[in-house]
Amino acid sequence: MEFFELVERRHSVRSFTGEPVEQAAITRILKAALSAPSAKNTRSSSFMVVEEPELIGRIARMRDYGSAFVEKAPLVILVMGDQVRSDLWEVNAAISATYVQLAAQALELGSCWVHVAGRPQRREEPGGPAAEDYLRSFLPVPEGRRILCAVAIGHTAEPAPIRKEEIPDADDRVVILP
Repeated sequence: MEFFELVERRHSVRSFTGEPVEQAAITRILKAALSAPSAKNTRSSSFMVVEEPELIGRIARMRDYGSAFVEKAPLVILVMGDQVRSDLWEVNAAISATYVQLAAQALELGSCWVHVAGRPQRREEPGGPAAEDYLRSFLPVPEGRRILCAVAIGHTAEPAPIRKEEIPDADDRVVILP
């Protein structure tokens, strides 16, 4: 798939068939993610691959908003950053997460990013327990690593939406100087 077609076809998928993701596909996604650029080439991003349905179910309960669909995904990749290795771990991890999603799309898999870092477990309690602390309570997150997001991945259960040629509000979002 050509790059620009890949970018145009990628969209967030929250409905999966339940069919497992092949190990070869997981390997290719991780290779792409590990190849993502990072500030000063610190390579501060790391990944945790979760395929166990019970663990995925627990991950889906990290927040009471916007994460329940994760339970139906056959694969979740947690994208983490080493805050000791780089003070720009969040930026590096975000780039890596984007590579995860683009690689999944290139393999004709759907994906959706669920943010973790800085998010509360309960929407009504912004200063309450953190989603990241909840995940740390049962996942082996290495010392010094932060969890930026969980990317749910799987075979899509619904057809992709038809995109319009025009990008809404593009003129308001781009400034070209003379």
